[in-house]
Amino acid sequence: MKKKHKKMLVRILLSAAFTGIINILPVAGILRMLLFSGIYILIGYDILIKCFKGILNKRFMDENFLMTVATLGAFLIAICEKSGDYNEAIAVMLLYQTGELFQGLAVAKSRRSIGALMDIRPDYVNIETDGNFVKKSPTEILPGSIITVFPGEKIPLDGIIEEGKSEIDTSALTGESLPKSAGEGKSVISGCINLTGALKIRTTKSFGESTVSKILELVENASVRKAKSEKFISKFAKVYTPIICISALVLGTLPPLFSLMVTGEANFITWIYRALTFLVISCPCALVISVPLSFFAAIGGAGREGILVKGASFIEAMEKMRYVVFDKTGTLTEGSFSVNEIKAEGVDEEWLLCCAAHAESFSNHPIAKSIVSEYKEELDLSKISDVSEISGEGVTAVFEGHKVAFGNSRLAKRMGMEVPLKDNGETRIYAFADGEYMGTISVTDCLKKTAKEAVCELKKLGVKKCIMLTGDTKAAAEKIAAEAGIDSYESELMPADKVKMVEKLISEAESGEMLAFAGDGINDAPVLARADIGIAMGAIGSDAAIEAADVVIMDDDPLKISKAMKISKKCMMIVRENIIFSLAVKLLCLILVSMGYAGMWLGIFADVGVMVLAVLNSVRALKA
Repeated sequence: MKKKHKKMLVRILLSAAFTGIINILPVAGILRMLLFSGIYILIGYDILIKCFKGILNKRFMDENFLMTVATLGAFLIAICEKSGDYNEAIAVMLLYQTGELFQGLAVAKSRRSIGALMDIRPDYVNIETDGNFVKKSPTEILPGSIITVFPGEKIPLDGIIEEGKSEIDTSALTGESLPKSAGEGKSVISGCINLTGALKIRTTKSFGESTVSKILELVENASVRKAKSEKFISKFAKVYTPIICISALVLGTLPPLFSLMVTGEANFITWIYRALTFLVISCPCALVISVPLSFFAAIGGAGREGILVKGASFIEAMEKMRYVVFDKTGTLTEGSFSVNEIKAEGVDEEWLLCCAAHAESFSNHPIAKSIVSEYKEELDLSKISDVSEISGEGVTAVFEGHKVAFGNSRLAKRMGMEVPLKDNGETRIYAFADGEYMGTISVTDCLKKTAKEAVCELKKLGVKKCIMLTGDTKAAAEKIAAEAGIDSYESELMPADKVKMVEKLISEAESGEMLAFAGDGINDAPVLARADIGIAMGAIGSDAAIEAADVVIMDDDPLKISKAMKISKKCMMIVRENIIFSLAVKLLCLILVSMGYAGMWLGIFADVGVMVLAVLNSVRALKA
C-alpha cells in the first residue's frame, strides 16, 4: 500500500472514531457544531481544496464540486433546523473517501502490472577494461561494442553472442515461461534475463534503438490514443454534469414554489435536501474512472502475454476484426529458411553458392540470410560491388567482374530472361550471370506449429475470412494456404500490390467491420500502416514493420492474434457492463430521490458502491 493510501486510511479511521466519540459525549450547541466541523475538514479537506481550485480555473463541474455542495448543504440544513445532527454530512464524505481509497488501490494494482513490464529497463552494462569489469550506462554504449552479461543480469542491449552459452528468460517480453537456449552466433534482444552462463555479446544497436527502448516507448505512449468509448465518456461527463446541476436546482426550487402557489405552504428544506441528495447520486465518477481503467488494464494484461498494444483505440478495434490478412514468410511460416538444393548449369555449384552468398549478404530477407548461412567460408566483400536490392524481386550485383542477378521469376522477366523450370511449390532463387541462366537455389520454409490453430481460433471468434498475401510463387502460396486453412490467397505480389489488395478488402467490408494485416518484413510496413489494425511479428520483425504496426506480437506466434482479440472482447464487455450498470443504478436512485423514497445515506451508498464495483470489474481486464 502506497503512502498516500495509508494516509487516507488513517484519516478515514480517525474521522469515524471521532464521530462515534462525539455522538456518545453529551456535547451540544456551538461546541458540537465546531467539533463536527473539525471532523468534516479532517476527512474532506482535499475535496474542498480541489473544488475551490476548480472554481478558480472555471472547471468546477466535477465530482469534487458535487460532493462539496451536497455535504456543505447537509451541514447547513442541520444548522438551520438546529437539530445538531451533522452525522449525515460526515458520513457522506466518509463513504465517498472510502470509495476513493478502494478505487486508488485498484488503480495501483493495475499500474503495478504495467510496472512489472517496465522493469525490463536495464540499469547498467558490464565493459571489460584491462581485465576489470566497469559498469556503464547503456546509453553510453555504441553498436559494435563487446559487453559481458553475467548470470542473473538483464541483457541491456540487442546483439549477437560472441562467446558463451546460456539459458535466456524471455518471459518479460514474450509471455513465454520456458527459457530458451542461446550460444555463439545467436541473436539476443535487450530486456531478457541471462540465467545460467556468462555471455560476451557484440552489440548491434544503440540503447535508443534497442528492443527494450522500443517496448518502453510503446507502453508509455499507449494511453495517448484514446478509444471511442473513452472519448464518449469524457464528452458525456462535460454535458452531463451541468444538466445534473440545473436539474438539482429545479428540483430544489420549483416543487416548493408550486406548492406555495397552490396550498400557501412550502417545505423548502425537504426539497433542498432532495436536491442535494440528487447531486450526490448523480456524480459520474464511476464511468469517468472505470472506462479508461478497463482499457489501461487490458493493455497491461496483453503486455504480460507478450502482446504490445499501442493504444486503447486498437483494443476497441480488435473486437470488430472480421477480416485478417496474413503475410506468408515469417508470419504463417517459420521464416527460417534452409537451402534444400543447388542446381548449377554451366558453372560450378560451389562458385554459384559463393556468388549468391556475396550478393545476398547485403539483404536482410530471411531467404538471403539462409543462403549466406549455407556458405560456410568467410565472405570477401572486395569481390562484390554495385549491389542493388529490388523490393519483392531479388538482388543484382557485380561479382568478380560478372553482372549477376538472384531472384524470383519477376526479376527474370524484368531482365528479359526465361525461367526454364516449372514451379513445383518450392521457393526457388533463379541465378543469372552476364545475361545467361546459371541455375537455381531451392530453399524450404515450413508452416508454424500454431498457424492452423490460429486461423481456426480467429474464425471461432467471429472473423469472416482469413486471407494470405505473398510475393512468393503461386504453387508455394497454395501449399501453405492449404496447410493453414486459409480461405483465399494472392501470390507473386509486390508491396504496392498488397496495399491495393488491402484497400479493396476494406472497401468491400461492411460499416464497422475492421481489417487486420499481420506481417513481419520491411516490405510489409506500407500495408501495416494502411490496414485498420496493423499487427507486427516483433521478435524477428523489422524496425520499420514494428514502427508502422498498431499491435506487436513479441514472440511471432500467430496464435497470439486470437488471444489479443479475446482480450479486446473481454475489455469491451467490461466497459459495456460498467456503463449499463452505472447508468441503470443512478437512474433508479435519482427517481427514488426525486419522489422522496431515498435519502442521502442511500444516495452515497449507491454512488460509492457503483464506483467501487465498476472499478473492481475493470481490474478483471488485467487477467488475459
